Amino acid sequence: MSKTAAEVIIEVFESAGVKHFYGVIGDTLNYVSDAISKSSIEWVHVRHEEVGAFAAGADSFLSGTLAGCAGSCGPGSLHLINGVYEAHRSRIPLLVIASQIDTMSLGTDMPQEIDFSKVYSDCSVFCEQLHNAEQARHLAVRACQAAISKQGPAVIILPVDLSKAIVKDEIAYSVHFPKPIRRPNDAELKEAANIIAAGKKIGIYAGAGSEGAHDLLIDLAKKLKAPIAHTSRAKDFVEYANPYNVGMTGLLGVHSGFHMMNECDTLILLGADFAWGQFYPKHAKIIQIDREGARVGKRHPITLGLEGDVIPSLEALLPMLTEHSDDSFLKECLEERKKTETTLAGEESPGDGSVIHPQYLTNLINQYADEDAILTGDVGSAMVWVLRHFQTNGKRRSLISLRNGSMANAMPMALGAKKAFPNRQVISLSGDGGLAMLMGDLLTIDQENLPIKIVVLNNSSLNFVELEMKTEGLLNSFTDLKNPNFSKIAEAVGIKGFEATKTADLEQTVKEFLAYPGAALLDVHTNRYELIMPPDITEKNVAGMVTYGMKALLSGRAKDVEGLMKDPMHTLKKLL
Repeated sequence: MSKTAAEVIIEVFESAGVKHFYGVIGDTLNYVSDAISKSSIEWVHVRHEEVGAFAAGADSFLSGTLAGCAGSCGPGSLHLINGVYEAHRSRIPLLVIASQIDTMSLGTDMPQEIDFSKVYSDCSVFCEQLHNAEQARHLAVRACQAAISKQGPAVIILPVDLSKAIVKDEIAYSVHFPKPIRRPNDAELKEAANIIAAGKKIGIYAGAGSEGAHDLLIDLAKKLKAPIAHTSRAKDFVEYANPYNVGMTGLLGVHSGFHMMNECDTLILLGADFAWGQFYPKHAKIIQIDREGARVGKRHPITLGLEGDVIPSLEALLPMLTEHSDDSFLKECLEERKKTETTLAGEESPGDGSVIHPQYLTNLINQYADEDAILTGDVGSAMVWVLRHFQTNGKRRSLISLRNGSMANAMPMALGAKKAFPNRQVISLSGDGGLAMLMGDLLTIDQENLPIKIVVLNNSSLNFVELEMKTEGLLNSFTDLKNPNFSKIAEAVGIKGFEATKTADLEQTVKEFLAYPGAALLDVHTNRYELIMPPDITEKNVAGMVTYGMKALLSGRAKDVEGLMKDPMHTLKKLL
Protein backbone atom coordinates (compact mmCIF):
# COMPACT_ATOMS: atom_id res chain seq x y z
CA MET A 1 0.00 0.00 0.00
CA SER A 2 1.40 3.38 -1.01
CA LYS A 3 1.86 6.03 1.64
CA THR A 4 2.79 9.67 1.77
CA ALA A 5 6.06 10.62 3.41
CA ALA A 6 4.06 12.33 6.18
CA GLU A 7 2.17 9.09 6.82
CA VAL A 8 5.43 7.16 7.06
CA ILE A 9 6.89 9.65 9.55
CA ILE A 10 3.78 9.55 11.74
CA GLU A 11 3.75 5.76 11.56
CA VAL A 12 7.30 5.71 12.92
CA PHE A 13 6.36 8.10 15.71
CA GLU A 14 3.38 5.92 16.53
CA SER A 15 5.63 2.86 16.75
CA ALA A 16 7.92 4.80 19.12
CA GLY A 17 5.03 5.24 21.56
CA VAL A 18 4.05 8.84 20.80
CA LYS A 19 0.55 9.58 22.09
CA HIS A 20 0.25 13.36 21.72
CA PHE A 21 1.32 15.99 19.20
CA TYR A 22 0.82 19.67 20.03
CA GLY A 23 0.62 22.60 17.66
CA VAL A 24 -1.35 24.91 15.39
CA ILE A 25 -2.45 23.66 11.98
CA GLY A 26 -1.24 25.54 8.91
CA ASP A 27 -0.99 24.99 5.15
CA THR A 28 2.39 23.26 5.02
CA LEU A 29 1.28 20.96 7.86
CA ASN A 30 -1.85 19.75 6.10
CA TYR A 31 -0.48 16.35 5.10
CA VAL A 32 1.03 15.86 8.56
CA SER A 33 -2.29 16.62 10.23
CA ASP A 34 -4.04 14.31 7.77
CA ALA A 35 -1.62 11.51 8.70
CA ILE A 36 -2.12 12.13 12.42
CA SER A 37 -5.90 12.05 11.98
CA LYS A 38 -5.59 8.48 10.62
CA SER A 39 -3.29 7.33 13.46
CA SER A 40 -3.68 6.64 17.18
CA ILE A 41 -1.77 9.85 17.98
CA GLU A 42 -3.93 12.64 19.39
CA TRP A 43 -3.50 16.15 18.02
CA VAL A 44 -3.72 18.79 20.77
CA HIS A 45 -4.84 22.05 19.18
CA VAL A 46 -3.19 24.89 21.11
CA ARG A 47 -3.60 28.61 20.37
CA HIS A 48 0.12 29.43 20.34
CA GLU A 49 2.93 27.15 19.20
CA GLU A 50 5.14 28.12 22.15
CA VAL A 51 2.50 26.67 24.45
CA GLY A 52 2.48 23.51 22.34
CA ALA A 53 6.23 23.04 22.70
CA PHE A 54 6.15 23.67 26.47
CA ALA A 55 3.24 21.25 26.86
CA ALA A 56 4.88 18.55 24.74
CA GLY A 57 8.07 18.80 26.77
CA ALA A 58 6.18 18.48 30.05
CA ASP A 59 4.21 15.53 28.65
CA SER A 60 7.39 13.74 27.58
CA PHE A 61 9.31 14.52 30.77
CA LEU A 62 6.64 13.42 33.23
CA SER A 63 5.34 10.41 31.32
CA GLY A 64 8.65 9.07 30.05
CA THR A 65 6.96 8.63 26.66
CA LEU A 66 7.95 10.60 23.59
CA ALA A 67 5.68 13.51 22.72
CA GLY A 68 5.88 15.95 19.82
CA CYS A 69 5.04 19.40 18.57
CA ALA A 70 4.71 20.85 15.09
CA GLY A 71 4.48 24.19 13.36
CA SER A 72 3.67 25.45 9.91
CA CYS A 73 6.29 27.11 7.71
CA GLY A 74 7.84 30.42 8.69
CA PRO A 75 6.43 31.98 11.88
CA GLY A 76 4.48 28.87 12.87
CA SER A 77 7.58 26.75 13.48
CA LEU A 78 9.50 29.81 14.69
CA HIS A 79 6.98 30.21 17.53
CA LEU A 80 7.98 26.78 18.86
CA ILE A 81 11.52 27.89 19.65
CA ASN A 82 11.30 28.83 23.35
CA GLY A 83 9.54 25.61 24.30
CA VAL A 84 12.08 23.63 22.28
CA TYR A 85 14.90 25.43 24.09
CA GLU A 86 13.19 24.45 27.35
CA ALA A 87 13.35 20.77 26.41
CA HIS A 88 16.93 21.11 25.21
CA ARG A 89 18.19 22.83 28.39
CA SER A 90 16.30 20.33 30.57
CA ARG A 91 17.46 17.32 28.50
CA ILE A 92 13.93 16.20 27.65
CA PRO A 93 13.36 13.90 24.64
CA LEU A 94 11.04 15.69 22.21
CA LEU A 95 10.02 15.29 18.57
CA VAL A 96 9.60 18.44 16.48
CA ILE A 97 8.23 18.78 12.95
CA ALA A 98 9.14 22.15 11.46
CA SER A 99 7.24 22.16 8.20
CA GLN A 100 8.75 24.07 5.33
CA ILE A 101 7.83 25.68 2.01
CA ASP A 102 8.25 23.51 -1.12
CA THR A 103 11.76 22.55 -2.16
CA MET A 104 11.52 24.35 -5.52
CA SER A 105 11.09 27.67 -3.68
CA LEU A 106 13.83 27.21 -1.11
CA GLY A 107 16.67 29.68 -1.55
CA THR A 108 14.59 32.21 -3.44
CA ASP A 109 13.66 34.47 -0.53
CA MET A 110 10.03 33.39 -0.68
CA PRO A 111 7.56 34.70 1.91
CA GLN A 112 7.74 32.63 5.12
CA GLU A 113 11.04 31.05 4.07
CA ILE A 114 13.24 30.51 7.14
CA ASP A 115 16.40 28.44 7.38
CA PHE A 116 15.28 26.15 10.19
CA SER A 117 18.59 24.30 10.17
CA LYS A 118 20.21 27.44 11.56
CA VAL A 119 17.31 28.23 13.87
CA TYR A 120 17.19 24.83 15.58
CA SER A 121 20.85 23.80 15.44
CA ASP A 122 21.55 25.35 18.87
CA CYS A 123 18.60 23.78 20.69
CA SER A 124 18.40 20.22 19.40
CA VAL A 125 20.28 16.94 19.50
CA PHE A 126 19.19 16.18 15.93
CA CYS A 127 18.14 18.55 13.16
CA GLU A 128 17.80 17.29 9.60
CA GLN A 129 15.73 18.20 6.56
CA LEU A 130 14.01 15.62 4.42
CA HIS A 131 15.59 15.91 0.95
CA ASN A 132 14.01 12.86 -0.68
CA ALA A 133 10.65 11.34 0.18
CA GLU A 134 12.15 7.85 0.17
CA GLN A 135 14.24 8.90 3.21
CA ALA A 136 11.13 9.45 5.33
CA ARG A 137 11.24 6.28 7.47
CA HIS A 138 14.99 6.36 7.91
CA LEU A 139 14.97 10.03 8.93
CA ALA A 140 12.06 9.58 11.36
CA VAL A 141 13.75 6.60 13.01
CA ARG A 142 17.01 8.52 13.36
CA ALA A 143 15.12 11.42 14.93
CA CYS A 144 13.44 9.15 17.48
CA GLN A 145 16.69 7.38 18.23
CA ALA A 146 18.51 10.66 18.81
CA ALA A 147 15.79 12.05 21.07
CA ILE A 148 15.80 8.87 23.16
CA SER A 149 19.55 8.30 23.39
CA LYS A 150 20.79 11.90 23.53
CA GLN A 151 17.91 13.16 25.70
CA GLY A 152 16.75 16.23 23.82
CA PRO A 153 14.70 17.63 20.95
CA ALA A 154 14.99 15.98 17.54
CA VAL A 155 13.84 18.22 14.69
CA ILE A 156 12.65 17.10 11.26
CA ILE A 157 12.39 19.90 8.71
CA LEU A 158 9.67 18.77 6.34
CA PRO A 159 9.06 20.58 3.01
CA VAL A 160 5.41 20.47 2.04
CA ASP A 161 5.94 18.95 -1.42
CA LEU A 162 7.87 16.04 0.09
CA SER A 163 5.35 15.54 2.89
CA LYS A 164 2.68 14.65 0.32
CA ALA A 165 4.94 12.64 -1.98
CA ILE A 166 4.15 8.95 -2.38
CA VAL A 167 6.90 6.59 -1.20
CA LYS A 168 7.57 2.86 -1.53
CA ASP A 169 8.77 2.56 2.10
CA GLU A 170 10.52 -0.78 1.57
CA ILE A 171 13.41 -0.71 4.09
CA ALA A 172 12.22 -1.72 7.57
CA TYR A 173 14.08 0.68 9.83
CA SER A 174 12.70 0.67 13.38
CA VAL A 175 13.11 2.51 16.69
CA HIS A 176 14.99 0.92 19.59
CA PHE A 177 15.08 1.78 23.29
CA PRO A 178 18.55 0.91 24.64
CA LYS A 179 19.01 0.85 28.40
CA PRO A 180 22.77 0.76 29.00
CA ILE A 181 24.37 0.36 32.41
CA ARG A 182 26.97 3.08 32.90
CA ARG A 183 29.28 3.13 35.88
CA PRO A 184 32.93 3.87 36.72
CA ASN A 185 35.37 0.96 36.75
CA ASP A 186 36.29 -0.72 40.04
CA ALA A 187 39.68 1.00 40.32
CA GLU A 188 38.02 4.42 40.03
CA LEU A 189 35.41 3.50 42.61
CA LYS A 190 38.09 2.28 45.02
CA GLU A 191 39.87 5.61 44.63
CA ALA A 192 36.59 7.35 45.47
CA ALA A 193 36.11 5.07 48.49
CA ASN A 194 39.60 5.96 49.78
CA ILE A 195 38.89 9.70 49.52
CA ILE A 196 35.58 9.23 51.33
CA ALA A 197 37.21 7.14 54.06
CA ALA A 198 39.53 10.03 54.93
CA GLY A 199 36.65 12.50 55.25
CA LYS A 200 35.47 13.78 58.63
CA LYS A 201 32.55 15.93 57.50
CA ILE A 202 31.04 14.13 54.53
CA GLY A 203 28.13 15.60 52.59
CA ILE A 204 26.07 14.31 49.70
CA TYR A 205 24.73 16.62 47.00
CA ALA A 206 22.16 14.98 44.74
CA GLY A 207 20.95 16.33 41.40
CA ALA A 208 18.27 15.40 38.88
CA GLY A 209 20.43 12.48 37.77
CA SER A 210 19.53 10.84 41.09
CA GLU A 211 16.01 10.04 39.90
CA GLY A 212 15.13 6.53 41.05
CA ALA A 213 18.07 6.38 43.47
CA HIS A 214 16.20 7.50 46.61
CA ASP A 215 16.77 4.34 48.64
CA LEU A 216 20.41 4.10 47.58
CA LEU A 217 20.97 7.69 48.69
CA ILE A 218 19.50 6.83 52.10
CA ASP A 219 21.77 3.77 52.35
CA LEU A 220 24.79 5.90 51.43
CA ALA A 221 23.93 8.60 53.96
CA LYS A 222 23.31 6.03 56.68
CA LYS A 223 26.64 4.34 56.08
CA LEU A 224 28.63 7.57 55.98
CA LYS A 225 26.58 9.51 58.59
CA ALA A 226 26.25 12.15 55.90
CA PRO A 227 23.58 14.82 55.38
CA ILE A 228 21.99 15.06 51.92
CA ALA A 229 21.40 18.35 50.14
CA HIS A 230 19.84 18.49 46.69
CA THR A 231 19.40 20.70 43.66
CA SER A 232 16.04 22.26 42.87
CA ARG A 233 15.48 19.82 39.99
CA ALA A 234 16.07 16.86 42.32
CA LYS A 235 13.42 17.94 44.85
CA ASP A 236 10.87 15.29 43.82
CA PHE A 237 13.39 12.45 44.01
CA VAL A 238 15.31 13.25 47.20
CA GLU A 239 13.43 15.19 49.88
CA TYR A 240 10.57 12.81 50.76
CA ALA A 241 10.89 10.19 53.52
CA ASN A 242 14.49 11.22 53.98
CA PRO A 243 15.82 11.63 57.56
CA TYR A 244 19.13 12.91 56.17
CA ASN A 245 17.65 15.68 54.02
CA VAL A 246 18.86 19.23 54.67
CA GLY A 247 17.26 20.83 51.62
CA MET A 248 18.53 22.92 48.75
CA THR A 249 21.39 25.35 48.48
CA GLY A 250 21.80 28.11 45.90
CA LEU A 251 19.88 31.31 45.32
CA LEU A 252 16.55 29.51 45.68
CA GLY A 253 17.74 27.32 48.53
CA VAL A 254 17.54 27.40 52.31
CA HIS A 255 20.05 27.94 55.10
CA SER A 256 20.44 24.29 56.14
CA GLY A 257 21.41 23.21 52.63
CA PHE A 258 23.79 26.15 52.35
CA HIS A 259 25.34 25.31 55.72
CA MET A 260 26.06 21.68 54.81
CA MET A 261 27.68 22.62 51.50
CA ASN A 262 29.76 25.33 53.14
CA GLU A 263 31.00 23.25 56.09
CA CYS A 264 31.67 19.78 54.65
CA ASP A 265 35.26 18.63 54.02
CA THR A 266 34.25 15.92 51.54
CA LEU A 267 31.40 16.22 49.07
CA ILE A 268 29.90 13.45 46.93
CA LEU A 269 28.28 15.11 43.92
CA LEU A 270 25.74 12.79 42.27
CA GLY A 271 24.04 13.55 38.95
CA ALA A 272 24.16 17.28 39.62
CA ASP A 273 25.00 19.98 37.10
CA PHE A 274 24.48 22.80 39.59
CA ALA A 275 25.62 25.96 37.83
CA TRP A 276 26.41 28.40 40.64
CA GLY A 277 30.06 27.96 41.58
CA GLN A 278 29.90 30.32 44.57
CA PHE A 279 27.73 27.81 46.44
CA TYR A 280 30.20 24.92 46.22
CA PRO A 281 32.48 24.30 49.23
CA LYS A 282 35.72 26.22 48.94
CA HIS A 283 38.13 23.76 50.57
CA ALA A 284 36.43 20.36 50.41
CA LYS A 285 37.48 17.36 48.39
CA ILE A 286 34.79 16.78 45.77
CA ILE A 287 33.94 13.51 44.05
CA GLN A 288 31.62 13.96 41.08
CA ILE A 289 29.71 11.19 39.31
CA ASP A 290 27.81 12.16 36.16
CA ARG A 291 26.45 10.21 33.22
CA GLU A 292 28.17 12.64 30.84
CA GLY A 293 31.91 12.85 31.33
CA ALA A 294 31.96 16.27 29.64
CA ARG A 295 30.09 17.73 32.63
CA VAL A 296 32.61 16.48 35.19
CA GLY A 297 34.41 19.45 36.75
CA LYS A 298 32.47 21.87 34.57
CA ARG A 299 31.06 24.05 37.35
CA HIS A 300 33.78 23.91 40.02
CA PRO A 301 37.21 22.30 40.51
CA ILE A 302 36.87 18.72 41.76
CA THR A 303 39.16 16.08 43.23
CA LEU A 304 37.90 13.05 41.32
CA GLY A 305 35.58 12.94 38.33
CA LEU A 306 33.79 9.74 37.34
CA GLU A 307 31.42 8.91 34.51
CA GLY A 308 28.34 6.84 35.18
CA ASP A 309 24.66 6.79 36.07
CA VAL A 310 23.91 7.30 39.75
CA ILE A 311 22.07 4.03 40.42
CA PRO A 312 24.63 1.50 39.11
CA SER A 313 27.49 3.66 40.39
CA LEU A 314 26.13 3.66 43.95
CA GLU A 315 25.28 -0.04 43.77
CA ALA A 316 28.93 -0.74 42.99
CA LEU A 317 30.39 1.87 45.38
CA LEU A 318 28.41 1.07 48.53
CA PRO A 319 30.06 -2.34 49.25
CA MET A 320 33.50 -0.66 48.99
CA LEU A 321 32.77 1.94 51.67
CA THR A 322 33.74 1.67 55.32
CA GLU A 323 30.92 2.55 57.70
CA HIS A 324 31.53 5.77 59.63
CA SER A 325 30.71 6.00 63.33
CA ASP A 326 31.16 9.74 63.93
CA ASP A 327 27.79 11.39 63.36
CA SER A 328 28.63 14.82 64.81
CA PHE A 329 28.55 16.61 61.44
CA LEU A 330 25.25 14.93 60.56
CA LYS A 331 23.73 16.01 63.88
CA GLU A 332 25.00 19.55 63.38
CA CYS A 333 23.42 19.76 59.92
CA LEU A 334 20.13 18.22 61.05
CA GLU A 335 19.96 20.76 63.86
CA GLU A 336 20.36 23.51 61.25
CA ARG A 337 17.58 21.80 59.28
CA LYS A 338 15.24 22.03 62.29
CA LYS A 339 15.91 25.76 62.54
CA THR A 340 15.27 26.16 58.81
CA GLU A 341 11.99 24.24 59.05
CA THR A 342 10.90 26.48 61.92
CA THR A 343 11.65 29.55 59.80
CA LEU A 344 9.73 28.12 56.81
CA ALA A 345 6.77 27.25 59.05
CA GLY A 346 6.73 30.84 60.31
CA GLU A 347 6.60 32.12 56.74
CA GLU A 348 3.64 29.83 56.04
CA SER A 349 1.54 31.42 58.77
CA PRO A 350 -1.37 33.68 57.75
CA GLY A 351 0.20 36.60 59.64
CA ASP A 352 -1.99 39.39 60.92
CA GLY A 353 -4.33 39.15 57.93
CA SER A 354 -3.51 42.57 56.47
CA VAL A 355 -2.09 40.96 53.31
CA ILE A 356 -2.16 37.51 51.74
CA HIS A 357 1.29 35.99 52.00
CA PRO A 358 2.15 33.75 49.02
CA GLN A 359 3.86 31.26 51.35
CA TYR A 360 0.58 30.83 53.22
CA LEU A 361 -1.24 30.31 49.92
CA THR A 362 1.30 27.71 48.75
CA ASN A 363 1.08 25.90 52.09
CA LEU A 364 -2.70 25.68 51.71
CA ILE A 365 -2.24 24.22 48.22
CA ASN A 366 0.21 21.77 49.75
CA GLN A 367 -2.30 20.79 52.45
CA TYR A 368 -5.30 20.27 50.20
CA ALA A 369 -3.78 19.04 46.93
CA ASP A 370 -4.05 15.34 46.11
CA GLU A 371 -1.30 13.04 47.31
CA ASP A 372 -0.21 12.46 43.70
CA ALA A 373 -0.80 16.02 42.46
CA ILE A 374 1.44 17.63 39.85
CA LEU A 375 2.33 21.27 40.51
CA THR A 376 3.93 23.50 37.89
CA GLY A 377 5.41 26.86 38.84
CA ASP A 378 6.18 29.98 36.84
CA VAL A 379 9.69 31.37 36.84
CA GLY A 380 9.80 34.27 39.27
CA SER A 381 8.59 34.33 42.86
CA ALA A 382 6.23 31.40 42.16
CA MET A 383 9.15 29.02 41.67
CA VAL A 384 10.55 29.93 45.09
CA TRP A 385 7.26 29.19 46.82
CA VAL A 386 6.90 25.85 45.00
CA LEU A 387 10.43 24.75 45.88
CA ARG A 388 10.24 25.82 49.53
CA HIS A 389 6.61 25.24 50.52
CA PHE A 390 5.18 22.40 48.39
CA GLN A 391 6.07 19.07 49.96
CA THR A 392 6.75 15.97 47.90
CA ASN A 393 6.00 12.43 49.05
CA GLY A 394 7.32 10.13 46.33
CA LYS A 395 4.07 10.44 44.37
CA ARG A 396 3.75 14.17 43.76
CA ARG A 397 5.68 15.93 41.04
CA SER A 398 6.73 19.53 40.53
CA LEU A 399 7.89 21.14 37.30
CA ILE A 400 9.52 24.54 36.72
CA SER A 401 11.62 26.08 33.94
CA LEU A 402 14.76 25.94 36.06
CA ARG A 403 17.45 25.67 33.38
CA ASN A 404 15.87 27.78 30.63
CA GLY A 405 14.37 30.19 33.16
CA SER A 406 11.44 31.18 30.97
CA MET A 407 8.43 33.20 32.04
CA ALA A 408 4.96 31.85 31.21
CA ASN A 409 5.95 28.19 31.52
CA ALA A 410 3.58 27.01 34.25
CA MET A 411 0.19 26.98 32.53
CA PRO A 412 1.49 25.37 29.29
CA MET A 413 3.38 22.74 31.29
CA ALA A 414 0.22 22.00 33.27
CA LEU A 415 -1.64 21.51 30.01
CA GLY A 416 0.90 18.89 28.89
CA ALA A 417 0.95 17.23 32.31
CA LYS A 418 -2.82 16.81 32.25
CA LYS A 419 -2.73 15.25 28.79
CA ALA A 420 -0.10 12.81 30.05
CA PHE A 421 -1.98 12.05 33.28
CA PRO A 422 -5.69 12.75 32.78
CA ASN A 423 -6.63 11.15 36.11
CA ARG A 424 -4.22 13.14 38.28
CA GLN A 425 -4.77 16.57 39.76
CA VAL A 426 -2.67 19.17 37.95
CA ILE A 427 -2.16 22.65 39.40
CA SER A 428 -0.37 25.63 37.89
CA LEU A 429 1.03 28.27 40.24
CA SER A 430 1.23 31.12 37.75
CA GLY A 431 2.59 34.61 38.10
CA ASP A 432 0.32 37.39 36.88
CA GLY A 433 2.95 38.43 34.33
CA GLY A 434 3.55 34.86 33.23
CA LEU A 435 -0.11 33.97 32.76
CA ALA A 436 -0.83 37.18 30.86
CA MET A 437 2.00 36.44 28.43
CA LEU A 438 0.33 33.30 27.04
CA MET A 439 -3.20 33.80 28.32
CA GLY A 440 -4.77 32.93 24.96
CA ASP A 441 -4.30 29.26 25.72
CA LEU A 442 -6.88 29.38 28.46
CA LEU A 443 -9.05 28.72 25.42
CA THR A 444 -7.14 25.47 24.81
CA ILE A 445 -7.92 24.29 28.33
CA ASP A 446 -11.63 24.69 27.65
CA GLN A 447 -11.52 23.34 24.09
CA GLU A 448 -9.52 20.26 25.06
CA ASN A 449 -11.65 19.78 28.20
CA LEU A 450 -8.66 19.71 30.54
CA PRO A 451 -9.75 20.17 34.18
CA ILE A 452 -6.51 21.77 35.38
CA LYS A 453 -6.37 24.24 38.24
CA ILE A 454 -4.62 27.61 37.78
CA VAL A 455 -3.64 29.73 40.77
CA VAL A 456 -2.61 33.28 39.87
CA LEU A 457 -0.24 35.19 42.17
CA ASN A 458 -1.79 38.57 41.46
CA ASN A 459 0.65 41.07 42.97
CA SER A 460 0.34 43.59 40.10
CA SER A 461 4.04 43.45 39.36
CA LEU A 462 6.91 41.58 37.81
CA ASN A 463 7.62 40.69 41.39
CA PHE A 464 10.87 38.75 41.23
CA VAL A 465 12.46 41.31 38.90
CA GLU A 466 11.30 44.07 41.21
CA LEU A 467 12.97 42.39 44.18
CA GLU A 468 16.18 41.87 42.21
CA MET A 469 16.28 45.61 41.52
CA LYS A 470 15.73 46.47 45.18
CA THR A 471 18.48 44.18 46.45
CA GLU A 472 20.84 45.94 44.04
CA GLY A 473 19.88 49.24 45.65
CA LEU A 474 17.90 50.34 42.59
CA LEU A 475 14.47 51.91 42.42
CA ASN A 476 12.24 49.46 40.62
CA SER A 477 11.23 50.67 37.16
CA PHE A 478 8.75 49.34 34.58
CA THR A 479 7.64 46.45 36.81
CA ASP A 480 4.05 47.60 37.40
CA LEU A 481 1.27 45.49 35.93
CA LYS A 482 -2.24 46.83 35.47
CA ASN A 483 -4.05 43.54 35.79
CA PRO A 484 -7.57 42.56 34.82
CA ASN A 485 -9.82 40.47 37.00
CA PHE A 486 -8.37 37.09 36.03
CA SER A 487 -11.32 35.18 37.47
CA LYS A 488 -13.73 37.04 35.17
CA ILE A 489 -11.51 36.36 32.17
CA ALA A 490 -11.57 32.68 33.10
CA GLU A 491 -15.37 32.73 33.29
CA ALA A 492 -15.52 34.36 29.85
CA VAL A 493 -13.65 31.44 28.25
CA GLY A 494 -15.54 28.64 30.00
CA ILE A 495 -13.34 28.14 33.08
CA LYS A 496 -14.73 28.45 36.61
CA GLY A 497 -13.38 31.60 38.25
CA PHE A 498 -12.54 32.13 41.93
CA GLU A 499 -11.07 35.21 43.58
CA ALA A 500 -9.43 35.76 46.97
CA THR A 501 -8.61 39.20 48.37
CA LYS A 502 -8.66 38.49 52.14
CA THR A 503 -6.54 36.15 54.23
CA ALA A 504 -9.54 35.15 56.35
CA ASP A 505 -11.37 33.71 53.33
CA LEU A 506 -8.41 32.07 51.63
CA GLU A 507 -8.41 28.59 53.16
CA GLN A 508 -12.07 27.92 52.38
CA THR A 509 -11.67 29.34 48.88
CA VAL A 510 -8.66 27.13 48.16
CA LYS A 511 -10.56 24.06 49.35
CA GLU A 512 -13.56 24.85 47.13
CA PHE A 513 -11.31 25.70 44.20
CA LEU A 514 -9.34 22.43 44.36
CA ALA A 515 -12.51 20.39 44.86
CA TYR A 516 -14.22 21.89 41.80
CA PRO A 517 -14.62 19.06 39.25
CA GLY A 518 -13.72 21.04 36.12
CA ALA A 519 -11.10 23.54 35.02
CA ALA A 520 -10.81 26.43 37.46
CA LEU A 521 -8.76 29.58 38.01
CA LEU A 522 -8.12 31.18 41.39
CA ASP A 523 -7.06 34.85 41.30
CA VAL A 524 -5.26 35.55 44.60
CA HIS A 525 -4.28 39.12 45.46
CA THR A 526 -0.95 38.46 47.18
CA ASN A 527 1.46 40.77 48.96
CA ARG A 528 3.51 42.71 46.41
CA TYR A 529 6.22 43.47 48.96
CA GLU A 530 6.92 39.91 50.13
CA LEU A 531 10.64 39.38 50.72
CA ILE A 532 12.38 36.32 49.32
CA MET A 533 15.19 35.59 51.74
CA PRO A 534 18.44 34.07 50.40
CA PRO A 535 19.90 31.07 52.26
CA ASP A 536 22.56 33.33 53.74
CA ILE A 537 21.95 37.04 54.24
CA THR A 538 25.03 39.07 53.34
CA GLU A 539 26.06 42.65 54.01
CA LYS A 540 25.52 43.32 50.32
CA ASN A 541 21.87 42.17 50.57
CA VAL A 542 21.23 44.44 53.55
CA ALA A 543 23.09 47.41 52.05
CA GLY A 544 21.14 47.06 48.80
CA MET A 545 17.76 47.10 50.53
CA VAL A 546 18.78 50.06 52.75
CA THR A 547 19.96 51.99 49.68
CA TYR A 548 16.70 51.21 47.91
CA GLY A 549 14.69 52.41 50.92
CA MET A 550 16.57 55.70 51.09
CA LYS A 551 16.17 56.28 47.35
CA ALA A 552 12.46 55.51 47.56
CA LEU A 553 11.92 57.99 50.38
CA LEU A 554 13.92 60.71 48.64
CA SER A 555 11.98 60.10 45.41
CA GLY A 556 8.61 60.52 47.07
CA ARG A 557 7.82 56.79 47.05
CA ALA A 558 7.19 56.41 50.77
CA LYS A 559 4.26 54.05 50.08
CA ASP A 560 6.71 51.52 48.63
CA VAL A 561 8.69 51.53 51.87
CA GLU A 562 5.46 51.33 53.88
CA GLY A 563 4.55 48.26 51.84
CA LEU A 564 7.62 46.46 53.13
CA MET A 565 6.36 47.07 56.68
CA LYS A 566 2.91 45.57 56.21
CA ASP A 567 2.48 42.70 58.68
CA PRO A 568 5.81 43.58 60.37
CA MET A 569 5.89 40.51 62.64
CA HIS A 570 5.73 38.19 59.62
CA THR A 571 8.63 40.08 58.03
CA LEU A 572 10.60 40.08 61.28
CA LYS A 573 10.32 36.29 61.58
CA LYS A 574 12.05 35.93 58.23
CA LEU A 575 14.80 38.38 59.10
CA LEU A 576 15.53 36.63 62.37
